[in-house]
Amino acid sequence: MGSLKRDNVSEVTEFILVGFSQQPQIQAAFFLGLLFFYLVTMFGNSLIVVGVRWDSRLHTPMYFFLINLSFLDICYSTSWEPYALAQCFRDFPTISYTSCYAQMTKSLFLGMTECIFLAIMAYDRFVAISNPLRYTIIMNNRVCIQLALGTWASAFLVAVTPITAIPARYCGHNTINHFFCEIQALLKLVCSDTPVSLILDLIISVFTLPLLFTFILISYTRIVVAVLKIHSAEARLKAFSTCGSQLTVVTIFYGTAIYMYLKPQSKEYQEDKVMSIFHGAVTLMLNPLIYTLRNKDVKVALRKLAKGKEKS
Repeated sequence: MGSLKRDNVSEVTEFILVGFSQQPQIQAAFFLGLLFFYLVTMFGNSLIVVGVRWDSRLHTPMYFFLINLSFLDICYSTSWEPYALAQCFRDFPTISYTSCYAQMTKSLFLGMTECIFLAIMAYDRFVAISNPLRYTIIMNNRVCIQLALGTWASAFLVAVTPITAIPARYCGHNTINHFFCEIQALLKLVCSDTPVSLILDLIISVFTLPLLFTFILISYTRIVVAVLKIHSAEARLKAFSTCGSQLTVVTIFYGTAIYMYLKPQSKEYQEDKVMSIFHGAVTLMLNPLIYTLRNKDVKVALRKLAKGKEKS
């Protein structure tokens, strides 16, 4: 964060978070709700990671990417939820300039990484269904590792580099109407002539959401075409079921993200905060539930783990 030098226009050393309610009942409800989302997210995704690693039959590309997604969700929720929980009952929650930027950067980086991973998982399902005989050759261990490392590296370069390379000016404003240093809430305080805001908007509105979402739509469209060519009704149902969980996760995650970041900006702060909680907490909680409830292989692996059976 050494390059995040403040301009002379701004003397901001810390930010005040005013997204929290001052009413005890609402504070308690918010704290309990967010704590529930966080604990379920941590527990559910940890179960998936351990369960998939436990059952050797699940050591396939699809579940390799699922482990990465679960680990990513753990990191994503931990990047801001514990802080929001700790600040919930404070009268005037504050966060330092550097800590705020670190929180925003981690959130943007992890969110962008998840967008790319969901696109890769869609491509993986397309290869598995359209080229089943060559699937293990195309998606071999080396390719999977390269895709995973490439995802983390590219998200880091695209999300973190503009923030750390370009200083931001705040013109003396330091009140954030949010529960944490959410990127849109923070950028509303940036002076209009600062390019970091324009660059981040360009990255989110052009590279991350529309481009990757279009790639996912094309992948699933080609999956549907490939499945419809299968003569066996049972085989078609099995092929669709393998994609159902991923498509549900993609719809929820991208749907909330597109609503948050691509809709025209307004002053409806309350609505923005609700959608931010839904996108950053509820969707991460739903991911492990969707994968475990809709995936027979994962449920079998978790039952074996619960019974203490040996690895397959």
